[in-house]
Amino acid sequence: MTVRAFFQAAKVEGFQSPYDTIHLKILYPAKMLRRKVQTNRDLAVDLEKAPFPVVIFFNGINCDAQQYQWLAVKLAERGLVVILFNWIAEAIPGIISLTPGVDFEKGKPTIYRTVPTASALPALLAKVEQLQSEGILAGMLDLQRIILGGHSAGGRVALENADPHFFPQVAASFGYGSHTMGTLLLGYEAGTILPLPDSLPLLLMGGTCDGVIANNSDRYGITSGNATTPVIRTFQEAITGGRNDSYLVLLDGANHFSIVDQLDSTLDIPLLDFLATQPQESFRLLMGEIISLFIETYVRQQPEASQLLEQLLSAANPLIKSFERK
Repeated sequence: MTVRAFFQAAKVEGFQSPYDTIHLKILYPAKMLRRKVQTNRDLAVDLEKAPFPVVIFFNGINCDAQQYQWLAVKLAERGLVVILFNWIAEAIPGIISLTPGVDFEKGKPTIYRTVPTASALPALLAKVEQLQSEGILAGMLDLQRIILGGHSAGGRVALENADPHFFPQVAASFGYGSHTMGTLLLGYEAGTILPLPDSLPLLLMGGTCDGVIANNSDRYGITSGNATTPVIRTFQEAITGGRNDSYLVLLDGANHFSIVDQLDSTLDIPLLDFLATQPQESFRLLMGEIISLFIETYVRQQPEASQLLEQLLSAANPLIKSFERK
């Protein structure tokens, strides 16, 4: 299957110019024609798996969306439409950065779980509806099967906002290098784990060499600096489970940026990370397969995918430290 992409832009309400615009890259399954083509307009959408569920992916803070294109391509090859986006904004007062659209004010103790914490998501969902009504993907999207995924702070945005009370279109969520510990700065007591919606299939992944999580422990009042404890505690305490559709997968030797394609060494945050013990490509291949099978199992309802996912996670794979399901 061939994957092609096109670009869009959208305004986010409540933000001042020039920080009120997000730029989207939409990847979709295309059918390659035998004749030579010049533009995307010459490539027909591959209808074999239409209508397509839509994955909206939230990048980590100061992580360019292009760093996750490898995953978007893999998912589009499996018959999904994937939206990556870049948004430069003042998410933290005085700091201009690439942001996944996390609204820190909505994460305060008196507000959390009463309103969405995703600033960009309403605009992104409106864009999905527009794509359904006009353009090359018109009439080909499944508006009731939208998957939220992300990395780091973006993964937290995805997990926190996969709530049908806020967004009934959402069908599942996944995140890597993410947890729901409440920061001391927002008024939480040390070690607080914030609850998740716990109503949809969820896939939480982390790496045993995640230096970003370990080196930010003081923000949450923790002194141990463990790379996986916040992720494990999020799975154990933020959701009740009981449906057997929530997963925790820990990758042995993966670090915070094992999910990205090319690490941006010009920014500060990679300096906090530990060295991974295996090449990024090895972890990406495994993560891509796990995420794909998870979506095919719980969103596309494919029984064979469920068996393959169980086999993949249960096999003696040296890259999988452990997995749990509840």
